[in-house]
Amino acid sequence: PALRQASPVLSPSSAVYLMESKSCKGDSLRPAVPCKHSVEKKTMTNPTTVIEIYPDTTEVNDYYLWSIFNFVYLNFCCLGFIALAYSLKVRDKKLLNDLNGAVEDAKTARLFNITSSALATFCIILIFIFLRYPLTDY
Repeated sequence: PALRQASPVLSPSSAVYLMESKSCKGDSLRPAVPCKHSVEKKTMTNPTTVIEIYPDTTEVNDYYLWSIFNFVYLNFCCLGFIALAYSLKVRDKKLLNDLNGAVEDAKTARLFNITSSALATFCIILIFIFLRYPLTDY
């Protein structure tokens, strides 16, 4: 089998030497290399058109009415108010075309709405049970 000769590895100091300015004495020995940036500039002078496409933010649900209902009727430990605040943030981010932020805040508003509705409903059921069957009967 034929042995390949290993390519020489440049040390950082020799790499700095190769990148010195044109006034170096050893430059006459090196062949001139055309600048790669001048080639790129020639190809990039063509006119281009940029079309910005905004995502459709109407598909993001803001849970606004559910938040209003929870805030007015089922505001358990102010969770309905927090859900309403996130619902308003969703509406603002939809106006700014921030789809990712709107989706994240919509998930948070939905979580607070579910939590507020579930806890308030549970408390209302407990109140009706204790009104129907007072603790003195046990």
